[in-house]
Amino acid sequence: MKRRNFIRQSGLFTAGLLLHQQMLQAYSFTETAKIISIGIIGCGDRGKGLGSVINNMPEEFQLKSVCDVLPFRLEQAKILDKYNNIRYEKDYRKLLDDKTIDAVIIATPLYNHYEIAVAAIKAGKHVYLEKTMTYNAKQALELVSLKKENPNLVLQVGHQYRYTPLYFKVKQMIDSGYLGKVTQIDCRWDRNANWRRTVPAGYTDQQINWRMYKEYSGGLPAELLSHQVDFINWAFNTHPDEILGTGGVDFYKDGRETFDNVQTILRYNKEGMIGNFGATCANEKDGYLFKLKGTKGTIELLMDEGLFYPEKQTRKELETVDGVTGASKIEWNKDGGTSILKEKSKDGSWYALQEFYKSITTNATPVSNVITGAKTACCVHLMNKAIYKNGLEKWQPEFNLV
Repeated sequence: MKRRNFIRQSGLFTAGLLLHQQMLQAYSFTETAKIISIGIIGCGDRGKGLGSVINNMPEEFQLKSVCDVLPFRLEQAKILDKYNNIRYEKDYRKLLDDKTIDAVIIATPLYNHYEIAVAAIKAGKHVYLEKTMTYNAKQALELVSLKKENPNLVLQVGHQYRYTPLYFKVKQMIDSGYLGKVTQIDCRWDRNANWRRTVPAGYTDQQINWRMYKEYSGGLPAELLSHQVDFINWAFNTHPDEILGTGGVDFYKDGRETFDNVQTILRYNKEGMIGNFGATCANEKDGYLFKLKGTKGTIELLMDEGLFYPEKQTRKELETVDGVTGASKIEWNKDGGTSILKEKSKDGSWYALQEFYKSITTNATPVSNVITGAKTACCVHLMNKAIYKNGLEKWQPEFNLV
């Protein structure tokens, strides 16, 4: 990038919130075409959380029904029932049979995402499907085929980082060359807790702690790291070519099958990048860590906060202010970084559900769609294969979906 152009674009840090065009289109509409009747399948923490967001969007959605196979989850979901008019079902097929429901949110355990999504599409419902899209790559490819057979239905995947202002702005920085040539990506999502829930009387461990069992769960890569993997796929319009993995049940010797300590290395050959994606349940020091390292600077991200640390020469260029640029002074913290986004944003799920509404009412394709969701599901599938085999997995030609 020419020096003058680089300086001119430094206003990205000082001129307020700049939104990606797709994001503007997602939620900047002014009139309501219709209120979408919606049901929620799966009333755990995520399902109830999305239901709460839905209830705060009365001009877009009306929550009509909730479903869960566990009775105590249905009882907990009554917190969403403001006017005592929500129906409660244990069988998701009864919810799908309701012709008055336009769309469904699927927030169930990973292993039955595919089954329920297929049934919902065949029932003529628009689908908001929580991440990771499917349990394995085969299901992802089959869901893509089914969606193509039903072009008038929306299938959006819950990778909400694609919708938050902060992460949109980071993508804009990448597209504009602020980082230069990115070669290293460091991602962690750590905690110092066993990830285990108390099992109420009358229920099995598999029902409550399904994340611990390979039959039901994709473990740490699916539940946590998939968000960061998906963002890299989107921000660089790419996918990994090779995945090296290792892991184990290294601390919590409690009968779990999915690993409590994982590390993967994703190699992006076309971009010349290496991505390090890891998670542990035995140390919370780093917590959520997301770093993108380029020849001109580094981005450090939390879920709702981001900092840009320029390299020495880049900082000199950014601090150059003249009559041509009209740029204002950049504020640096004591470590030499500057805030990427000063404005406070809403939760990413709000932006994502705004686009879900817009996509339904305008028959548009959401940013996080069945194709992008499938590619990330294939990444997670290969990550888990590499981790459990303690080996190397390669991207397959059939994963190159369009």
